[in-house]
Amino acid sequence: MKHKFVVGENVYFTASNVARPAAGGIYEIIRLLPTDGADCQYRIKSSSEAFERVAKESQLTVC
Repeated sequence: MKHKFVVGENVYFTASNVARPAAGGIYEIIRLLPTDGADCQYRIKSSSEAFERVAKESQLTVC
């Protein structure tokens, strides 16, 4: 499975209601991660947070 986004790209993150609470908004792709079943994963970072998050491709859209 091929990743849709590339490192350095800005994306809009929509947090899942089931997962831990997370702030939606614009994030930068920091690293491509292995797939989780049928969904690619990414490490993302917001300029307003001091830490990185892991997000599934289905939670990301083009800015």
